[in-house]
Amino acid sequence: MALHAAPQPGDAAPPRHVAIIMDGNGRWAQNRGWPRLVGHRRGAERVKQIVRACPDLGVNWLTVYAFSTENWKRSTEEVLGLMKIFRRYIQREADGLAAEGVRMRFIGGRERLDPKLQALMSGIEARTAGNTRLNLTVAINYGGRDEILRASAKLARKIASGAIETPSEADFADCLDTAGIPDPDLVIRTSGETRTSNFLPWQAAYAEYEFTPTLWPDFSPDHLAEILDRFGLRDRRFGGA
Repeated sequence: MALHAAPQPGDAAPPRHVAIIMDGNGRWAQNRGWPRLVGHRRGAERVKQIVRACPDLGVNWLTVYAFSTENWKRSTEEVLGLMKIFRRYIQREADGLAAEGVRMRFIGGRERLDPKLQALMSGIEARTAGNTRLNLTVAINYGGRDEILRASAKLARKIASGAIETPSEADFADCLDTAGIPDPDLVIRTSGETRTSNFLPWQAAYAEYEFTPTLWPDFSPDHLAEILDRFGLRDRRFGGA
């Protein structure tokens, strides 16, 4: 199946690309009487476990929603704390990710992020660029509508320059942050919420969705395996009979 192409009726393979809206960190901590940042730190530990489990579960591509364009509305303390967690995650996990064959990429607008964080992001992307065991994409300062606006402007520039005459869906997809990344087969949201929250609206057009009440810090590889098993039972016709 070509990148960004619609799946075909009869596709029965397990999901090669799983995208996760990691929701519920703050509530997990508050339920225990702890500061919200404790939940975010525990959530980062959970990411490590899920990343390690994915290859054995047959998942080749994993995209996680870490920080949305709307999350800037949170308190300054929480935003700064989250950015610190992101920096520490990259610094602490760089060696392990490289050794385990994980390629790490980021999507979302970077211009608003701290320059030091941007440098760490670019560094680990370059360091892991040749890895193929698992492709991990982290969405930071990401919003689907923002991405589509930026992609539209990029496509318009290509048309104006004469590089493209009659744009196709593939041309537009190549202007997205996810260019070169296959569309997700399955999108999971934890915490019981049933919104897509501006996450991969173009890319997930053909994805299956699973909403689980489990809060992200409690979402284990066993939970993921159960969802993948259920995915295998779905009849995905994509408009076919």
